[in-house]
Amino acid sequence: MPAPAEPGAVAPATPGEPRASSVSGPTPDRAIEILVVGRVSIDLYADEAGPFDAVTRFRKAVGGTATNVAIAAARLGHASALVTKVGAEGFGDYVRSTLVDFGVDTRWVGTDEELQTPLALAVLDPPDDPTLVFYRAPAAPDERLRDDDIPWELAESAPLVWIPASRFAREPSATTVSRLLARRGRRRHTVIDLDYRPMFWPSREVAGDTIRPTIDHATVVVGNREEVDVVVGTDDPERAADRLLDRGVELAVVKLGGDGVYVATSHERHHVEPVPIDVVCGLGAGDAFGGMLCHGLLAGWDAASTARYANAAGALVASRLLCSEAMPTMGEVEQMLATVPDPKPKDRT
Repeated sequence: MPAPAEPGAVAPATPGEPRASSVSGPTPDRAIEILVVGRVSIDLYADEAGPFDAVTRFRKAVGGTATNVAIAAARLGHASALVTKVGAEGFGDYVRSTLVDFGVDTRWVGTDEELQTPLALAVLDPPDDPTLVFYRAPAAPDERLRDDDIPWELAESAPLVWIPASRFAREPSATTVSRLLARRGRRRHTVIDLDYRPMFWPSREVAGDTIRPTIDHATVVVGNREEVDVVVGTDDPERAADRLLDRGVELAVVKLGGDGVYVATSHERHHVEPVPIDVVCGLGAGDAFGGMLCHGLLAGWDAASTARYANAAGALVASRLLCSEAMPTMGEVEQMLATVPDPKPKDRT
C-alpha cells in the first residue's frame, strides 16, 4: 500500500491512475501543488544530425530544467507554478505565453529590465548526449531572484517545492533561494535536483561545497552519477544513497542513464531497469523524469513504482526532439509501459 499523503497533498492513488487529465491554460483558481524555482531559456534545437558547423536549421522551444519540470508536472494534471525571470523583450513574452498554454502558473515569472532571456543551442552530436551551448552573459535574469520575487507563503506551505542546485551558483539568487529553503523548514516534499552544469561553476569543488549544505534542507535529492559524485564524493549509487540518507534525506534517487535508476529510503532500496527506446534527443529526459517523480511523491506511490513511471516518462521524451513540447501525458506513459515487460525491481536490503 502506498504511504498516505500528508494534509495538503493529493490523495494516494494506484500507480497508473491519472490524477487528472492534462490541462492547458492558466490555473490561478486552483491551489498550487508544485512550486518550481529555477532557470528558463529559449532552446534552439538543430533540426538535423551533426556538429554545429554542419547544421543549418534550428527549432525554437521554451526550456531550462526548472521550466521543463513545471511543464512536465502540468502535463500530468498538477497545478504547478514557476518562479523565474525573463528579459524585457519578445522572448520573455514568448516564455510567458507558452507557459500559459502548457498550464503553468506564471504569476511569479518576473522581468529583468537590464538582462536578456538566455538562449541554449543544442546539436544532436551524438543524440543520446547532445552538445549544448548556453548564452547567459553577462548574467541571466533568473540569476537575479530577490526576496520580492518569491511567494513566501506558498514556498513555505506548497505540497512540493522543486529547486535545481544551479540556483546556488550565482548571487543574488543563491542567497534568496537559500533563505527560501531555511524558511520552508524541510517540509515534505522539498526536492533538490543536483543539476550540476560545469559552465555555471568555477570548479567541481566549489560546486560540491556549495550544493552539499542544501541537502540538509531537502527531503528528496535526485541526480545522476556525476552529480552525486560532485556533491557526496562517490558515483557508486548505493554509497551515494547512503551518504544522502545519512544527511536526513527521505528519498535518494540516483539516475543511471541507460542502466535505469537506483532509489533508496531508510526501509527500501531498488534498482529499477530502464525502458528501452530509440534515442532521438537525450535532452529533457531527466526533466520528464522529474515531473513524474513529483506526481509519484504527491500521489503517495512507493519508490519503485514512482521510478518505473519516471523512467518511462524520460524515455518518451528521449524518443522525441524537443524538451518542453515533448513532455508526456499520463496516458502516453501508460501506453508505453503496456508495451514493455514489468520486471520486478532488483531490491537491495
